[in-house]
Amino acid sequence: MTVSPTTKTTSFTADAVLFDMDGTLTDSIAAVEAAWGKVATDLGLDPAYVIAATHGKRAVDNLAQFRPEIKGHEMDAEVSRFEQTILDFADAYNKAKSRRESAESSAAVSSVNSGASTPALSGPSSRASSSGISSRTGSLSTPNRPSFTFNADATRRPSFATRLNNMLAMATLTEGQDTSVFEDERAFSALSKELEVSTPMGKQVVHDVEAAWETEADGVDRSIQILPGVREMIESVPAGRYAVATSGAKTYAYGAMTRVGITPPPVTITADDRRLKAGKPAPDPFLLAAKCLGFDAKKCVVFEDSPSGIRAGVASGATVIAVCTSHERSKIENCGAHFIVDDMRSVRCVPETGDDGMKLRFELDVSA
Repeated sequence: MTVSPTTKTTSFTADAVLFDMDGTLTDSIAAVEAAWGKVATDLGLDPAYVIAATHGKRAVDNLAQFRPEIKGHEMDAEVSRFEQTILDFADAYNKAKSRRESAESSAAVSSVNSGASTPALSGPSSRASSSGISSRTGSLSTPNRPSFTFNADATRRPSFATRLNNMLAMATLTEGQDTSVFEDERAFSALSKELEVSTPMGKQVVHDVEAAWETEADGVDRSIQILPGVREMIESVPAGRYAVATSGAKTYAYGAMTRVGITPPPVTITADDRRLKAGKPAPDPFLLAAKCLGFDAKKCVVFEDSPSGIRAGVASGATVIAVCTSHERSKIENCGAHFIVDDMRSVRCVPETGDDGMKLRFELDVSA
């Protein structure tokens, strides 16, 4: 790497590495913010405020703050449910893309096999066929919504939004009515937050925030990504010399790492670890991680991205390298980090063996 005139190379040694995960190893900020934004909207709060207040902290602490009605014995399940929401947001775009490609492929094969062009849509039955709907029947009913019957493909269950669209479309169509108005499923489902439909029971107003959320999630790529330089850094650190200490619980932490090809190390401290008394900005996660590795935290290096995580690393006594991968430098430069770099491409780890055993030498390109 060529070092620009505005940077200098500095180095130090450590015994082990303690990585934060979200924003440090992986970039899932879009999915995380979407999940907290949904929580905020459901509670009638400002999403920007909730997102800012929750970053870098454990979901259990955030849920306790914003949803105090959750009872203690219910919290683990609520945390797991919330973190699955993050993964759902992260996966939604690629799943929707896969469904569309599968449907297009199936339509093309069907067209070739039949030797004819796709027939024009002419009514409810044609609409059902064009949606990939066939042999299985189900229903959706809530106290404020009429029950509609719909068909679903036996091998691929359509998304909630698609199923809702099909139900509403079939409920409002009359025999022979043109169905082309429903061909843009996104435009149609955008109305699903509040839509007046005609049913055998009369006019009904449909309120379906979940369908609207899923439709919106399908349209934005929030997939989890590995951050620059991370793979090279992990591969340069010997086994048994690094751990992950994250504010995410196990569902999310393991799900995020495996999605980008990172094998969670044997020492992975998650927010739901019963040995933790407190989460970040308390130093407990890093202290526990260092202890499990068999090293003194004061002789470890911490990689972090958030203000609360940086403060936790500093409080543990470790040398802290802050990466500007989720926050602007101005937002983290007063949190106590020993070094601040753009990302891990500015840091190299070189294992060295001497009279006192193995040491990890870190070389950093930092602003002069």
